[in-house]
Amino acid sequence: QVQLVESGGGLVQPGGSLRLSCAASGFTFSRYTMSWYCQAQGKERELVAAITSFGDSTTYADSVKGRFTISRDNAKNTVYLQMSSLKPEDTAVYYCKADRNVGAIYNDYWGQGTQVTVSS
Repeated sequence: QVQLVESGGGLVQPGGSLRLSCAASGFTFSRYTMSWYCQAQGKERELVAAITSFGDSTTYADSVKGRFTISRDNAKNTVYLQMSSLKPEDTAVYYCKADRNVGAIYNDYWGQGTQVTVSS
């Protein structure tokens, strides 16, 4: 059974930091690109950051470049999102996604999300 379980969300003041974790099970984690998405209330879900299967390449949304860092530990089947210099506009539910293309076959899995609220 595939599971992606996010943790580490919460309430933080502007300028603060949080580290999100996503623990994966039920599939071969090291073969999947891992991503973090966020969805603010009333808005569409959007990509925050992504990391390739062996961690050799990362991608970030312009809004988080220089503030957020995505990383992964394939030995622990876990992907992280270090969030720094948080802003109120970062408030959203953050989701973890695993995806993989093998030829014409695309697989993706999503976690249930963790709430991040940036407020004074």
